[in-house]
Amino acid sequence: MSFAEKLLFVPPPIEVGGRRIKRYHVTRDPAGIEPAVEKAAYEILPMLLPEPDGTPAAAFVVLHRGEDDGAYLNAYSWVWDNAVHFAGAAAGQPVLDCPDRDPTHFVRLSKPWIGCVYELPPVVHERDAWVRHVLTPERPDLDAYLADSLGEGTTGGRS
Repeated sequence: MSFAEKLLFVPPPIEVGGRRIKRYHVTRDPAGIEPAVEKAAYEILPMLLPEPDGTPAAAFVVLHRGEDDGAYLNAYSWVWDNAVHFAGAAAGQPVLDCPDRDPTHFVRLSKPWIGCVYELPPVVHERDAWVRHVLTPERPDLDAYLADSLGEGTTGGRS
């Protein structure tokens, strides 16, 4: 099996459950993720977010459309000032206990996996953006954090 990076799209942030959420979409399809898959993923998102704890209410998600029936939603929420809470959901992937192969039938992940190689590049960028805009300044600048996303292109080859 030969490895090849996937395409990375950066839709605008959204607000869910009082959290402002940056979004990343990963797929091989140059047209992006199918609207039905995107809609289903964002419908389960509120179930993946932790309760507020006083940390600026922000998160980032990675929605990944596999090359088979699988679709994956990883929600990374900032908590405890400088830690990341993870919760995920998957659809169409029996290995992850999905009940069928429907890429719009998302269920919460039971495995403690935080992402595959295609989903992890935004995690590195988001760590640095959080430090740059929230932890380092005298006053956290959540708007600057939300405006600072990994650029579109591919999932790798950025070093």
